[in-house]
Amino acid sequence: MSPLQIILGIILLVAAIFLIVVVMLQDKAKRGLSGAIAGGSNENTLSKNSAPQKGKWLSKLTTIIAIVFVAVVVIAYLFT
Repeated sequence: MSPLQIILGIILLVAAIFLIVVVMLQDKAKRGLSGAIAGGSNENTLSKNSAPQKGKWLSKLTTIIAIVFVAVVVIAYLFT
């Protein structure tokens, strides 16, 4: 394994973990179809205490981490 492969692998692993964590922190009321099928409720104890900006911030963070994840995958594919 080349040093580039090791570095890209570490970056990819970290981005994947961050992506999972950020997605899990998303508001559960906005799950759409899966919430309707599983019977998700509209009330969330965490959303009562949090500001509306938290959802926007997490959404932007999710988008940024997803873009980084895809970019690292493409770079790893091209250079390895």
